Amino acid sequence: MIPVLFGVTLITFIISFVTVPNPVRAWTGPRATAGAIAAIEARYHLNAPVYVQYYYYMTNILSGNWGTVPSTGRPVLFDLEHFFPATAELAIVAIIIAIVVGIPLGVLAAMYQGRTVDHAIRSFYLTAYSSPPFFVALGVILLFGYVWRIFPTSGQLSQGMVFDANITGMVLVDSLLKGNIPIFLNALDHLVLPATALSLIYFGIVSRITRASLLEVFQRDFIRASYAKGLRRRAVIFKHALRNAMIPTVTVLGLLLAGLFGGSVVVETIFNWPGIGLYAYQSIQSFDFPSVMGVTLLLTICVVFANLAADILYAVLDPRIKV
Repeated sequence: MIPVLFGVTLITFIISFVTVPNPVRAWTGPRATAGAIAAIEARYHLNAPVYVQYYYYMTNILSGNWGTVPSTGRPVLFDLEHFFPATAELAIVAIIIAIVVGIPLGVLAAMYQGRTVDHAIRSFYLTAYSSPPFFVALGVILLFGYVWRIFPTSGQLSQGMVFDANITGMVLVDSLLKGNIPIFLNALDHLVLPATALSLIYFGIVSRITRASLLEVFQRDFIRASYAKGLRRRAVIFKHALRNAMIPTVTVLGLLLAGLFGGSVVVETIFNWPGIGLYAYQSIQSFDFPSVMGVTLLLTICVVFANLAADILYAVLDPRIKV
C-alpha cells in the first residue's frame, strides 16, 4: 500500500506541476498585484525547485495538512470530508444495483449458454458497458426525467428541503438513523437515476465475469459428481458451482467499487450531485491543483482498501485460502 500511495502522489504532483506551470496567475487572475503574487508564491514554496515543493507537500500530507484551496481558502481535507460521503453513498448504491442485477444475469446466461437468453443478456450488458458514461446518464435523464417524469434529475434533495447529515455524512443513511422518513424517501428518489446510470456502466463486467467463471466451474469433476449423485440442477448451480465461481467476481467487484468512486465525475457533474466527482470537476476548472491532488490521493486510498477487502473476502468464500 505504501509504495502505491507514494507513487501516486509523486506522479500526480509532477503532472500538476507540468500542466499548470504558473499556478499563481491561474489562481489570482490577471489583475493581481505583485505583492499578492509574491505572498502566494512564498506560502506554497512555488519559487523553490520541484523536489523541494514535493518535500513540503509530502511533509504536510503526513502531518494531516492536505493543503488549502486557493480559490476559497478552505482546507482541502475539510472539503473532502464534506463532499466524499455523497460519493460514497452513490457508489455503494450503484455497486449494490450492479450486484443484484449483474450476478443473476451472469448465472442465467451461463445456465442457458448459446441459447436466445444467453445472447440477449450478453448483448444487453455489452451495450451498457460499451456506452460512454455521459451517454448513459443523459439517456436515463431523458427517459425517466423528461419523457416519463418518474424521478428527479438534479441534486441530492428537493429544493427547499434541508437536512444535517452529521452522523455518517450520507443523507440516506442519516435520515434513516434519525427516523426522518420524508427526507429518506426524498433522498432515495433523487438517488435512483444517478446510481442506476453509474451501475449500468459497470454491471456488464460483473455479468460477464460471473458467466465465464460459472462456465469454467461447470467443467470440473465435483460438478459432474454432484449430478451423478442425483442432485437437481438448481441445487448444483446455486449451492456448489456459484460459490466456487465467485472469487473472480469478488476480485472484479473490488476493482469496480474503487472505479465507481473515480468514475463518478461525469455522472455527478451531469446530475449535479454534490460529491467528490463534482468537486473534482470544479477544482479542475479553477486550476486548484491542491484540491485535484487531494481527490486523487483519496481515490487511491479507496482503490487500495477495496483491493484489500476483496483479498479478505477470498478467505470467506474459499476455506482453503488463509488470510
